[in-house]
Amino acid sequence: QPLIDFLSSTPSSPQAVEAKMAAAAAKSGSSPTKLVLLVVAWYAGNTMYNVYNKKAANMIHAHWFVAAAQLVVGMVWSVMMWATGLRKKPNLTAADITACIPIGLMACISHAGSVLAMGMGAVSFAQIVKACEPVFAAVVGLLVPPIDVKPMLAYAMLIPIIGGVGLACIKEGKGVDINVAAFGYASLANLAAALKGKLGGSVTKALKGDKSKNMDSANVYAVMNFISFFFTVPMVIIAEGSTLKEEWDHACEEHGSQALITNIALSGFFFYVYNEFAFAFTAQVGAVTSSVLNTAKRVIIIVVSSVMFMEPMTKNTVIGSAIAITGTFGYSLASKAKAAPKKKTS
Repeated sequence: QPLIDFLSSTPSSPQAVEAKMAAAAAKSGSSPTKLVLLVVAWYAGNTMYNVYNKKAANMIHAHWFVAAAQLVVGMVWSVMMWATGLRKKPNLTAADITACIPIGLMACISHAGSVLAMGMGAVSFAQIVKACEPVFAAVVGLLVPPIDVKPMLAYAMLIPIIGGVGLACIKEGKGVDINVAAFGYASLANLAAALKGKLGGSVTKALKGDKSKNMDSANVYAVMNFISFFFTVPMVIIAEGSTLKEEWDHACEEHGSQALITNIALSGFFFYVYNEFAFAFTAQVGAVTSSVLNTAKRVIIIVVSSVMFMEPMTKNTVIGSAIAITGTFGYSLASKAKAAPKKKTS
């Protein structure tokens, strides 16, 4: 079995979460050790992706191109896995692929929006704004059928999320100081991610449920990766086609072609790998535990990016991001809380 299957399984640290993960591990036949390895690989891959993505974006101002190139790396990886027999090839009909197209489009916008946000602003700022994703998910859940009404506590948790991000945008002596472009693209990524989750739930569940289609979590992500790429290419042509060669030549002259290609390739590799590990982890333990750990992951990325790229973190930024991330943590737990059973009346 491929590495992803070997590592497919992991529990976390907090006691309440650990109990759920242990139960999930027992149910799926996965050991806690394997689940821990999967989380470590997910966190490491995500952190390295953000580092190499920022390096690539700093070298070449063609961010749609960078986003497309990253997807190509994942496509090559998937083809190798299928060609060598390490992973079964998807067995999809035209109707299956058609059903996946809207999800792939949202994946394209979510990925490109994140790349553009981090290319135009600080990685830490983009991650703080992306902590607002539950706000978009909550709104999408109420507007897009089937309607998904969360517990009131979950909606209450949106207040510290929005307030925390707002506080992080206030600079002492300057008032509100926002990189509008980075904020806009990160928000677009949040909206697309929320729509992807809403539109993709029933489709991916049906595909995974039919064993003849060979659509485990890894293949679901691989197929979405291909569709996402086909939507990204037209944007590269429209937004950057006329200046791409000039930008490439300038980047190679200033930084060297080897360094440029290496950073793009590594960012693409880690993007694909961390997403595959995240998909596999979610399949093992469920969305709640995955959401909780995804929140903790943002803290690591903010700290690492701030140190590596010397991104200033003011007092308001630190406090605001902490409030927003705590709110996201609370939303992840509250949104999945089961309603208390009604007492029977005699």
